[in-house]
Amino acid sequence: MGNNRQHNHRVPRNNDKSTVVQVKQDDKLLNFVMTTLSGISRNKAKSILSHGGITVNGRVQSHVDYPLAQGDVVEIRRHARLTAERNPYYSIVYEDQWLVVVDKQQGVLSMPVGAGSLNMKSLLDKHFAETRQRCTAHVVHRLDCRTSGLMVYAKSVDVQQQMTADWHRTIIDRRYAAVAEGIVESEQGTIKSWLTDTPSMKVVSSPVNNGGKLAITEWQRIDTGPHRTLLHLHLLTGRKNQIRVHLADMGHPVVGDGKYGGGQQTPGSRMCLHAFRLAFYHPITGEPLTFESPMPSFFNTALKAEN
Repeated sequence: MGNNRQHNHRVPRNNDKSTVVQVKQDDKLLNFVMTTLSGISRNKAKSILSHGGITVNGRVQSHVDYPLAQGDVVEIRRHARLTAERNPYYSIVYEDQWLVVVDKQQGVLSMPVGAGSLNMKSLLDKHFAETRQRCTAHVVHRLDCRTSGLMVYAKSVDVQQQMTADWHRTIIDRRYAAVAEGIVESEQGTIKSWLTDTPSMKVVSSPVNNGGKLAITEWQRIDTGPHRTLLHLHLLTGRKNQIRVHLADMGHPVVGDGKYGGGQQTPGSRMCLHAFRLAFYHPITGEPLTFESPMPSFFNTALKAEN
């Protein structure tokens, strides 16, 4: 992989806000951007990528390792760095013409609920409009409003339906990090129960089949603090509030989850549940894609708290 700027050939459409460059040698997208904008930091280059500031042959691309081939035309819009600074709600970790993977902050809904609600669909629709893409966001799976982490949205109904029609074959892995109340003595285990919605919008769990939906969660103990435990959880099914209910069943509710018994305050008054890994087969190319998001720093603060 070359880092010499002589590999890049500018085409005559540059202005103060945009740089258009023709690729002269195979490269990876992040390296190409840093080489083209000499002196730019890696973090600033990634910020431009993650907020739709890069197009390759007219299509927005945001994956750092997106392969560039000789002859590709890359447009870099520097103003995307300003957009990144104004957007505290999510970051884009991957984007192509069919789908987008985001790292959502807590407090953001997956879909609109009432007028003016803060939600990922509306935020992504705005992003698509700002980056001149003729598409809208279609939810493939959901995260609770107070859960942060990785989500995938389709850019068309056809792709959405393709991914959700056989979700168990599409998905490879979904894992969460949670700080749970109390000390979990065992190193690992599996929770299995049937979950049912109630009129009060709370999910209840039954150890026997009561007509609800079967839910299975595998868990592993990662670390312990004075009064709490850090767990990694692997979803074998994807039910509403599944992890929250299952940890409550164990007697170790998620810290900050007042709905299911983990009502103690946390830094930022939020729930300590984060979707840190998402892996699935690309609906069009069939390529296996894996994404990871770092655990929020306040999880460690909550874990190590003395009270």
